[in-house]
Amino acid sequence: MTSGKLLHLGLDLFFQQQLGIDDVETIIPVRIMNIQRSGVQLIGDDIDRHIELSGHDYDLNLTVGDWALIDTATQRLFRRLERKSMFKRRAPGSNRREQLIAANIDTLFIVSSCNDDFNEARLERYLAIAREAQVMPVIILTKADLVDDTCEFVHKASKLASGVQVETVNAINSDTLGCLDPWLKSGQTIALLGSSGVGKSTLTNTLLGLSEIATQSIRQDDAKGRHTTTSRSMHQMPGGAWLLDTPGMRELQLLDVKTGLDDVFEEISTLAQDCRFTDCSHSNEPGCKVQTAIKAGRIDEERFKRWGKLVREEALNKATIAERRARDKSLGRMYKKIINEKNAEKE
Repeated sequence: MTSGKLLHLGLDLFFQQQLGIDDVETIIPVRIMNIQRSGVQLIGDDIDRHIELSGHDYDLNLTVGDWALIDTATQRLFRRLERKSMFKRRAPGSNRREQLIAANIDTLFIVSSCNDDFNEARLERYLAIAREAQVMPVIILTKADLVDDTCEFVHKASKLASGVQVETVNAINSDTLGCLDPWLKSGQTIALLGSSGVGKSTLTNTLLGLSEIATQSIRQDDAKGRHTTTSRSMHQMPGGAWLLDTPGMRELQLLDVKTGLDDVFEEISTLAQDCRFTDCSHSNEPGCKVQTAIKAGRIDEERFKRWGKLVREEALNKATIAERRARDKSLGRMYKKIINEKNAEKE
C-alpha cells in the first residue's frame, strides 16, 4: 500500500501501476526535488538526501519532478518511472542538444503581467508547450494592482487558445490568490513559466508563504524586474501541492510541439488542412483557405504571422536536433569500429 507521504509527493495511480510486487519490497520510490552538477536531491519514505550521480545514473536522463526507484541495498538509483508529462527545449546558444526542463507536472502556471511586459506571442509559445505536454495551462496575470482595469489583458489572453483559464492576481497579496486553489491540492505539482520581471518569483514566495526565493525590484526604465532564480527545484506549499520554479528562460525555443501549435492555433491549422496544395505556404497560392479567411476577416492577420513564425521555428529546431542525433550516432559507430580494430590488433 502506498504511504501517505508518497501520495503527498505525487505518487498517484499512474506511477503506482508501474511498481511490481518485488519493487515494493526491495526498493523505494523517490522523487527528484533538485538537480545540480554535484548530484540530485531525493525525497521518499524515510529518505531525504543528496546523492552524487554515477555513469548509470546519467543514463536515466533525470530531470526535476521525475520519479525514480532507489535500491535499498546499494543506495543507488535503479530505474526511472515512465513520465506522465515532460517539458523540454532545444538548449540555448550554439548547443543543439535537447534539454529537459521538468517532468510529471499537473498544471502549468503561465505567468505574465498587466504592464508593458504582456506579450501575446510569448503566451502563445508557452501555451503550445503546455498543450503538447498534455498539461493544464493556466495564465496568471500578475501586477493587477498596478492598473485601473485588467479586462483588456484578460480578454486578450483568453482569446489565445480555446478553453484557456485566465486569472488575475496581486502576487504580493495572498488574499488575491484564492482563485488558484483548485490547482493547489495535496499531491499536485505546479510549474511556473514566464519571462524575467513578470513577478514569477514574487508569486512563488507568496504561494509558499515564505521568502526563500530571492526577488529584486522593478527597473524603472522598462518596467521589468531583474531575474533572480538560477536553478529548477521543487518547493512544498502550505496546502500540500508542490511548486516547481524555473529560471526565466529567455531562449525558450520550441521543440516537438507541432500538436501543441495545432491546438493553440486551431482556427488556422484546421483551415490549412483544406488548402488545395498539401505544401501550401499560405502566402499567395491559389485555393489557400487560410488566406481566404484572413481577407474575409475570420482570422486575425497578426495572429497568423505569429503562428507562421512559431511553425518555422519548431521545424528548424526539430531538424537541427535530428541532425545532431544522426551525427552523434555516426560518431558512435566510428568510435566503436576503431575500438574493435584496436582489440583485434591486440589479439
